[in-house]
Amino acid sequence: MLRSSIDIGTNSLLLLVCKQNTDSLEVIFELQRLPRLGKGVDKLGRLSADSMKRVLDVLLEFNSILTSDFPTCETPLITATSAVRDAKNKQEFLAQIYEQTGWVVRLLSGEEEAKYTYLGALSQTPIQNSHALVIDIGGGSTELSLGTSMQWQKGISLDMGCVRYNERFLHHNPPFQEEIGQCVSSIQDYLTKDALKIPKQTSLIAVSGTATSLAAIDAQIHPYDSEKVNNHRITQSQLAKSIDLFRLHTYQELIELHPEVMEGRADIFLTGLLILNEILNHYKAEEFIVSSGGIRHGILVS
Repeated sequence: MLRSSIDIGTNSLLLLVCKQNTDSLEVIFELQRLPRLGKGVDKLGRLSADSMKRVLDVLLEFNSILTSDFPTCETPLITATSAVRDAKNKQEFLAQIYEQTGWVVRLLSGEEEAKYTYLGALSQTPIQNSHALVIDIGGGSTELSLGTSMQWQKGISLDMGCVRYNERFLHHNPPFQEEIGQCVSSIQDYLTKDALKIPKQTSLIAVSGTATSLAAIDAQIHPYDSEKVNNHRITQSQLAKSIDLFRLHTYQELIELHPEVMEGRADIFLTGLLILNEILNHYKAEEFIVSSGGIRHGILVS
């Protein structure tokens, strides 16, 4: 049976088509677009007309692909997260999606976002240790989710995402060291106050564009292949060296160096790395494992 899902994130839109077996998902087709729905939401509290149009155009593209290439596929399960959750005009946006596509979008709470991210990550990257902490650095928020194998236990959503914090702190290209310091300080304060407590011997698994892009760069995966980034391990020292390197480059230089993964992401990539690095430092973790799974997988396996 073919099933599909769409994840409407703060920076990205992700389409997934899977063949669902009794206890697993076989990925048939994936597509990513980066319309940045959440641009300006942190400051204005609203989705802009331009941002909504960009997302609607992508959804119409996804609809056309599903209709023409996967006619037997079920109606997609569609989720929306932080940018929509925080916007004062979210109902207007959700109504526009329904009017133009006929699709009903499920707006996830922060806890639901954490749960489906966990299930999606573990569906693509089984763990070896008894516990796993899944880290999802999105554009508007970061989710931390704890569980054992495929049993999700608890999770939290923190309002520190790579789009939100980039707009809030990193105003120059490349950013000033003082701006980076202020960003790191805010991340540390957030984690000290709100981060989940985890057992010893917990595997850290990172999902979403920050982690998968870094894995593709580190492993020199060209063209990008989601299956090849799964289970790729990056040490904290490698991550710290990457930050030292990438903070010196302009956005255009990053795109020229790594066009496939940096187009549409170059300006927020460093912010995502800073968040990820401080999470590893907070938990005194030596490494993290990369997973291509996420909400779009988790909503199907749940």
